[in-house]
Amino acid sequence: MSELQYPIIVRPRFRFAARRIWVNCHVWLALTAGLLFALLGLTGSLSVYREELEGLLNPQLRVTVAEGAEVLPIDKLYAMLRAAEPNRHGAWTLEMPRAADGPITARFEKPKESYEQFYAPLMVSLDPYTGQVLDRRFWGQTLTTWIMDLHTHLRLAATGRTVVAWLGGLLMLSIISGLGLWWPGRDRLGEVFRLRHASLVKLAFDLHRWLGLISACGLLILAFTGFHLAYPRLLETITAADGMGHGDDGPAVRSTGVPNNRPVNLAEAVLVARGPFPKSEVRRVTTPVGELGTYRINLRQRDEINQHHPFTTVWVDRWSGQIRDVRNPHRFSAGQRFTTWLWPLHTGEAFGATGRFLWFLTGLTPALLYISGLLHWSYRRGWLADRAIDWPGLAERGGNACRAGASRMRGWLANCLLPMLRDFSAKWRR
Repeated sequence: MSELQYPIIVRPRFRFAARRIWVNCHVWLALTAGLLFALLGLTGSLSVYREELEGLLNPQLRVTVAEGAEVLPIDKLYAMLRAAEPNRHGAWTLEMPRAADGPITARFEKPKESYEQFYAPLMVSLDPYTGQVLDRRFWGQTLTTWIMDLHTHLRLAATGRTVVAWLGGLLMLSIISGLGLWWPGRDRLGEVFRLRHASLVKLAFDLHRWLGLISACGLLILAFTGFHLAYPRLLETITAADGMGHGDDGPAVRSTGVPNNRPVNLAEAVLVARGPFPKSEVRRVTTPVGELGTYRINLRQRDEINQHHPFTTVWVDRWSGQIRDVRNPHRFSAGQRFTTWLWPLHTGEAFGATGRFLWFLTGLTPALLYISGLLHWSYRRGWLADRAIDWPGLAERGGNACRAGASRMRGWLANCLLPMLRDFSAKWRR
């Protein structure tokens, strides 16, 4: 009887070659750009709550609302702004507050003090109830705007914006290569979900894979939207959405009315602009420049996904008061609507408060992935020795620290807080 012949199963070599390429790609991207990925992630997380941090760090921006107080007419507020800044000749953009205790922020795009800088407008905060100037600062001179500028331009002006666009593309490549390395095949899928607790390096690498898998989708969205926000020309060309990138003012619309002695004021321009959109909210009002300038009124309709930078815009002739142009998101093409989603997707405001918090956490992951990946890479190179984790010892030390903290807290309550409460109670009885 002849001996059975079994076919020899040989794994194709190109699989090993492909994996080697993914490994080299992932490692070298991490070594060369990983620190910048972490920097962009951390600054992006802080920028998610930029307005909240601005109010926390600058208490002078908080408006005290007296009972029965009413917001001053916009023309009076603008007159008080011009009186406070008489030498600013050009367009002012007045950003309306979104809360009753918020200030009006007026921006002058190209002040002489920072004219040659890439982006450093003057920002003047006004009390909407009194017209008092609460603060005056330039973009990049406060901590939150400095962090925002570092996130968007790396403090390198136009060159930095290009670098950020490239980093967005490289981050997408790094994420895709990491997912390719993570996939073990169907037979070993359960192994990648196990956590090895015995040693520090093995635990760090397992957490690296877990964290990378959990955050991959969010990081891909952030990298994709960040790339197109930093380099909008590509997507605008593909979607036929010229002039609709974040920060674009739209078309240059000119007044055609005959100049006269009774130009339209701000309140009238806002009233005319809200005519086609009676249920909209006024977000920004930009004043005209020169005889051919128009009022640009930026509104937000209820169903617009953009919270801070909505796209509903009306241009009003400064002489005749007629509407010269309208940009209505309800009439956008599919490509234009896709372009308008970039900013709210990148900031998380498209998903409300929950989305912003998730994006805040996602922005922290590149730094954690970089540290854990660098730890494992150093171990593989022989530059770092692995160490066993003494979990019982850590638990004991942690328990001792908690007990010591609780003891100090009890001592502070007994020696400081309780006597203060007794003194206050005694004075109140008198």
